[in-house]
Amino acid sequence: MATRRRRRGLRPAATVVAVVAVSAVAVLGAVWLFQDALIYHPDRSRPPSAATVLEGGRDLVLTTDDGLELTAWFVAPAPGSPRRDLAVLVAPGNGGNRLGRADFAGLLAERGFAVLLLDYRGYGGNPGRPSESGLASDARAAQQALVDQGYLAERTLYFGESLGTGVVASLQAEIPPAGIVLRSPFTSLADAGAHQLPFLPVRALLRDGFPVLAHIAASDVPVTVVHGDSDSVVPSRQSAAVAAAAPRLVEHLVFEGADHNDAVMFGPPVADAVARLADQVSARS
Repeated sequence: MATRRRRRGLRPAATVVAVVAVSAVAVLGAVWLFQDALIYHPDRSRPPSAATVLEGGRDLVLTTDDGLELTAWFVAPAPGSPRRDLAVLVAPGNGGNRLGRADFAGLLAERGFAVLLLDYRGYGGNPGRPSESGLASDARAAQQALVDQGYLAERTLYFGESLGTGVVASLQAEIPPAGIVLRSPFTSLADAGAHQLPFLPVRALLRDGFPVLAHIAASDVPVTVVHGDSDSVVPSRQSAAVAAAAPRLVEHLVFEGADHNDAVMFGPPVADAVARLADQVSARS
């Protein structure tokens, strides 16, 4: 009798374990299948013509090496600004589109830079679906577009914002620029994901890696790192680790109390940091 009762008691427990296991597998499978939706948050609407938003702005079409045509904005240096003969390639984060970076592009133009505002595939009315390899192709197309405008890599700064730090970290390893600005960089996408989703085996699930720290540690390009010390998306310690790993760190700028998308992170202090890096690399050239 007691043995039969124990066996009957084991059956519900085994059922619970089985249900939990199946549920866990289902959750992990869903994360694997739909991880792109967790990583990339594009605004797919097409922005208006650059000339209607920014003085000196015009529309460009970038052609990627896998055959996509992407729209982007090119902004000339503002009239009366310092003569720099330098361009900034702006690789955005994982949300919005180039319209949301227009004010920042204007700040850079006021400081004498030509600016290319990149929208990745799937963003800003562009065709395609974002992925690590796809964004790398998009960044190469943007760099080539700047060459076509007269700005060779050695006269270009790469500016990466959040996810864009992974894009420019990879691009600089292939086509070294005059300098790089990393705004709110993570050490790798897996590290950032593990912080946000500590209950999931993120490192085993992610298809896209974006190994920022590894790329920067192996680079001899001058680097500026900018981040807030209250970042709720990318831990400040990860950005600091990227700065510590850079062999040619020019500046490590930390905004006290600033979160990932606070206004200061898109404002004049960040544009000033880009200008200081430009002054450093110009003095050495």
